Amino acid sequence: MKRIICASTLLLALLSTTANAQPSFPRSAKEDASGFMSQAYWAMWNEEEQARIDKDIEKYRKADGELTLTNIARNSEVKIEQISHKFIFGAHIFNYNQLGKSEYNERYRELYGTLFNSATIAFYWRTFETEPGRMRFATEYWDTEEYWNNCPNPYDQPHWRRPSTDQLVEFCKEKGIRAHGHVLIWGSRRWHQPEWLQNLMTPSERETFKRLFPNEPNRFRDEDAMSEEYKQLSHDQVAECFKEYLDTLNRVFDNRIRIIAERYKSNLQSWDVVNESAADYESGGLIENHTVSKTRYGLMPGDMDYKALMSAKKYFPEEVKLNINDYHLNQSYNNQISRLLERGCKIDIAGMQMHLFNPKQCVDIANGAQIQTPSQVRSTIGRLCTLGLPLHLSEITITSPSNDEKGFMIQAIIAQNLYRLWFSMENMMGITWWNVVDNCGAKGEPSTSGLFTRDMQAKPVYYALNNLINNEWKTSLTTKADKNGLVQFRGFKGTYRITWTDKKGREQTMEYNLE
Repeated sequence: MKRIICASTLLLALLSTTANAQPSFPRSAKEDASGFMSQAYWAMWNEEEQARIDKDIEKYRKADGELTLTNIARNSEVKIEQISHKFIFGAHIFNYNQLGKSEYNERYRELYGTLFNSATIAFYWRTFETEPGRMRFATEYWDTEEYWNNCPNPYDQPHWRRPSTDQLVEFCKEKGIRAHGHVLIWGSRRWHQPEWLQNLMTPSERETFKRLFPNEPNRFRDEDAMSEEYKQLSHDQVAECFKEYLDTLNRVFDNRIRIIAERYKSNLQSWDVVNESAADYESGGLIENHTVSKTRYGLMPGDMDYKALMSAKKYFPEEVKLNINDYHLNQSYNNQISRLLERGCKIDIAGMQMHLFNPKQCVDIANGAQIQTPSQVRSTIGRLCTLGLPLHLSEITITSPSNDEKGFMIQAIIAQNLYRLWFSMENMMGITWWNVVDNCGAKGEPSTSGLFTRDMQAKPVYYALNNLINNEWKTSLTTKADKNGLVQFRGFKGTYRITWTDKKGREQTMEYNLE
């Protein structure tokens, strides 16, 4: 039976909870005695749905283990402890050493290797290569903890949420966790494309660009930078206007991927190669073998998704996983991936985004709105499962609608139920939380979507996820071998430490991988 905590003392209990004393969170209307969520919400996340989730977790996330210990003492106990998950529980690590106080930074770093076994590292081109050829691999003073601890206006710095990358790759290696790169090619001029790309145009191309994109470079939304004239031009007309520039872009884009791949080889285990291109594929902005892509972000080289993936396939070692990543998760995304695979691209993982950016969305969910319901999630992910690829929820945001007990609990309960459902689905291989700390997102992202407050106090959602990842979904048991030394058990997939006593009375240990 799960322990039910009185609502009036729940928040205090959560804030004082240690890692070894996990609080419980309601999973039914019966347990939700304080009514944090409406009856309409619990009607969707009902006991039958919870039982189905539990059954599928047992089926898809667990396996039977079997090993023989030839030197085990008679009647020796065998201790079986899971020390890591096969499933990816990740977060981006964009705020590394940037939180303003050493104790905040230390708490942040501690999460990687305990709660998170994967870290998404920022490779946004705009801030990664602010000048042509000067990539921010190495750590300089303005990347150090000392700099950020003494920075009076961190949010206004161009490299806020964009740490230098060598230090993060080394940090992940030291922690023994997966390093994931985000992102190599993306059309967004606001977040990704460096402004110096425009300097590669010929003088006549530059004049044409100024006319067609009159709001560059001072724009907030990419769409606002485009003139109506540009929107009406055909692909052929745009290609004619920027013939030399597009040829240059192809070389520059390929070169970016080559340099990064040569630097890191397989030190990052996976990459988002192409980001947010499915809507352009659906609208006809991407045309196979054409010299230009007319994306909602504006001007891009032709066949950009295909070329980027083929460049990555050429330069990265075979063991590195290449991903495509998107939020536009309808049938067009399936069609795009299928066609890219047919054309010879290497796509190892299909990435999916799920952002509840607007706090009102979480209030609506609590009130029973048809947003991220079990049936909707099953439909969306089920469609992507038909691709036969591992699926990664690469970016997720769930917001606290208010900084009080109810707002915190709404965030925690939504996260708990969605994580459980996602974890239960056959092709899922990982979930990556986006902004770990409140008020540390990009401009325009919600300020209360973290697992921690800005001063690194754990919110209920942290305890909800920690309880799942490090308690409910981690196998630890003691058993005995049979007379032949055979040990059998069932547990969550991952790496285990096996401990027993040998025939000479000595303690022995080994690692065992359960697939």
